[in-house]
Amino acid sequence: MASKRDWLDAGLVLLAEQGAPAVTIERLAERLELSKGSFYHHFKGMSGYRTALLEHFETERTTRFVEQAEQAGGDRLRTLVDLVVAPGPAPGLEIAVRAWALQDAEARTVQERIDRTRVDYLTEICGDAELGRALYLVVVGAGQVVPPLSGRRLKSALELVLGSRK
Repeated sequence: MASKRDWLDAGLVLLAEQGAPAVTIERLAERLELSKGSFYHHFKGMSGYRTALLEHFETERTTRFVEQAEQAGGDRLRTLVDLVVAPGPAPGLEIAVRAWALQDAEARTVQERIDRTRVDYLTEICGDAELGRALYLVVVGAGQVVPPLSGRRLKSALELVLGSRK
């Protein structure tokens, strides 16, 4: 039997690959090769699942990054940049969540909170609100261009902005 986390991780990948409308119990069960009953063992329904999926996204892509940067000590900003540019299991996830937020009030509320948390943390570790906002806008914008910037190219763009503060 799959754990609750297995269902949520599968949902993030499906969301990244096909968008929010594709995240259905049927597709999730098929992906995990499980019955729908296993889904209902962990979630009361799709509404509860979507709420949990948004919370999982926030934990995995924001809270965990902040915690890891804090634990690393030293240059928290460099640690955070390395975490952000590292390849993840679901490329396109950030774009998919933003697209979902355009269509869904709950997703929008979570996205707004995530954006605020990220900018506030960048401001704290940079000591400069404008630099923190600029760094975040580079990351968000890098995901929106076609093809998206990732890896080395995103890191280079971030380092260019960081180099401007010296």
